[in-house]
Amino acid sequence: MKLLLLILITLSSIAFAATDTTDKAENERLCKLFTQKAATYKKTMRDDAYAMQTLVSYEKRAKIYCSK
Repeated sequence: MKLLLLILITLSSIAFAATDTTDKAENERLCKLFTQKAATYKKTMRDDAYAMQTLVSYEKRAKIYCSK
């Protein structure tokens, strides 16, 4: 019984560790994506309120994913 419990604890620890590294890789990918989107959009954006809100949204999401 103790061996079964030990095995379950070990397997759950491995599963959580794998999820953590996957989340980190995804955050890095999204950080890069939104940083590039914001830079590209800033160069080609129109001069209106909708375009400014779009740029603010890209920069906000880049900040969120880059800080994780």
